[in-house]
Amino acid sequence: MVSAAFTACASALALTLAPTAASAAPVPTPITQLRAEGTQLVDGYGRTVLLHGVNNVDKEAPYIEPGDGLTITAADADLLAGYGFNTVRLGVSFDGLMPTRGVVDTVYLDRVAGVVDVLTARGIHVLLDNHQDGLSKPWGGNGFPEWSIQSRPQSWEPNPGFPLYYVMPSMNAGWDEVWNNTHGALDYLGDALGALAARMAGKTGVMGIELMNEPWPGSPFLTCFPNGCPDFDRTYQSAMQQLTDAVRAENPAMPVYWEPNVTWNQMMPSNLANPPRTPTIDDDDIVFAPHDYCIPSQLAIYLGSSQALRGLCVPQQDLTWSHVDEFTGRSGVPTVVTEFGDGDPTVLRNTLARADERFVGWQYWHYSSIEGPGATSDPFLGPVGRQLVRTYPQATAGDPGRMIFDPDNGDFAYRYTPHVSTKPTEIYVSALHYPDGYDVVVDGGHVTSAPGARIVTIEADGTGPVTVHVQRPGSPGAAVPDGPITTGSSGSTGSLDGSGS
Repeated sequence: MVSAAFTACASALALTLAPTAASAAPVPTPITQLRAEGTQLVDGYGRTVLLHGVNNVDKEAPYIEPGDGLTITAADADLLAGYGFNTVRLGVSFDGLMPTRGVVDTVYLDRVAGVVDVLTARGIHVLLDNHQDGLSKPWGGNGFPEWSIQSRPQSWEPNPGFPLYYVMPSMNAGWDEVWNNTHGALDYLGDALGALAARMAGKTGVMGIELMNEPWPGSPFLTCFPNGCPDFDRTYQSAMQQLTDAVRAENPAMPVYWEPNVTWNQMMPSNLANPPRTPTIDDDDIVFAPHDYCIPSQLAIYLGSSQALRGLCVPQQDLTWSHVDEFTGRSGVPTVVTEFGDGDPTVLRNTLARADERFVGWQYWHYSSIEGPGATSDPFLGPVGRQLVRTYPQATAGDPGRMIFDPDNGDFAYRYTPHVSTKPTEIYVSALHYPDGYDVVVDGGHVTSAPGARIVTIEADGTGPVTVHVQRPGSPGAAVPDGPITTGSSGSTGSLDGSGS
C-alpha cells in the first residue's frame, strides 16, 4: 500500500472540486497524432495513451452542422475536455462525402475539418467514423448513397426497423452488392474515404478513420452462427484492405480502424487476421474497433422486453471480452472499443471494469450537442456520468501496468514502469468523485503539477516502477491489482443518449 512518508505530500495536494467545475477545462499538452506500437497507442512524445470519450454521430442530411442540436460545438468540446474526455468518435457519412456519383462534396469536408479543429484545440483526439445503420435510406437506414445500391425494398417485405431490418431479403441483396463490389460501391467508398484522408492531412488531432460502422454480412449472415463466419470474413477482410489502401494512397500516415462484422454484437467471434482462414495484419497502423453491447439490455430498449433480463449481461460481456483477448493475442494490434453503453449504469460498469483491466480505450454511445432542444442539464452529473467520468492516466511516460478506479468512492491506483519520453505522465482527476478534494500519493516518482491541478503530472525518480494513488482525504485508498495487464480477467450542458447505434 502507501508508505507514511508520503502523507505530507498527499495532504498538500488536496483540491475541493464542485461538481460543475468541468467548465474549467484543463490546459492540454499540444496534441500529436497517435500511432500504434504493439497493442498500445503512443503519442508523439513517446507516451502510452489511454482514450476515454464519446460518440457524436449525425445521421441526417445535411450532416455535421454545428448548431443543429446534435453536432458538437465549441461549448460541448469545453464540457467534454473539462470532464477529462480526450477522444470523440465523429460520424461521417458516405452519403455526405459523395452525394452524387463520383463527386466529393468539399463543403462537407470543410465542415468535418472545422469540428476536428475545435476538438483538437482542446486536446481531444478525433476518430472519423464512416457510419452506417441499415445500409441506405430506402430501408429507413443511413450511410450508403442511394445511387450506390441498386437493390430496393420489395412491396411484400415488412420493414421491422432497426435492428431487425437487417434480415430483410432486399437489404441482404444490397449488402451482397457491396461485398461483391457488383456496381462499384466499394470503389466509390474508397474514393470518398481517400478524399477525407487527404483533407485531414496535417491535422494531428485525427487519430484515424474507421472504415465502416457495424458492417452486415448480407445473405451469408446465417453462416456466422454459432461460431463466426470465416468464409465471409475472408471477403470482408479483403474489402477492408481495399479501403485501407485507398486511404493510404491519399494519406500514408493515416491510421485505419477495422471493426468486426456486426454479428460480433450477437456474441460471434471475428475471424479477421486469423490464419489460415484470413491473412495476418502486417500494417503498423491498423487498430481493432469492436463494440460491447448487451443483447438483453438492447432488446429492452428496442423491443420492450423485460429489463430484468439485464442480469444476463455479465456472462455475455465476459464472452465479448474473451473474443477481444483472442483477437489481440493473434493480431498484436491495439483495440479501442468504439461503441458501448445503453444508459444502464451497471451495464456500463461491466464494460469499463473490463477495459481498465486490459488498458483499453473506449468511446461511449452517445453524446449530442448542448444546443439541442431539451438539453437543459449537465448529462454527466447523473449515475451514467459518474461511471464515465473517471480518474485515469491519459498519457503514461512508460509501460502501463495494472490500474483500478472505484466510481463509488473515487479510489484510484496505478502502477507503471517509466521510460524516456519528452513529456511527463498525465493523470486526469475526475471532477465528480472528490467533493472535499483529493489526495495524491506517489511511490517511485514525484508530482510536478500545481496543487489542486485537474491534470496531475508525474515524473519518475529512477527506472523502477512508479505507483500513483488518488483518493479522498482520509480514505484508505485502493491497492494496485497484482500482475501485468490482463487479457482474460473479468457553462451550458449537453445530453447523453443511452440507445445503441
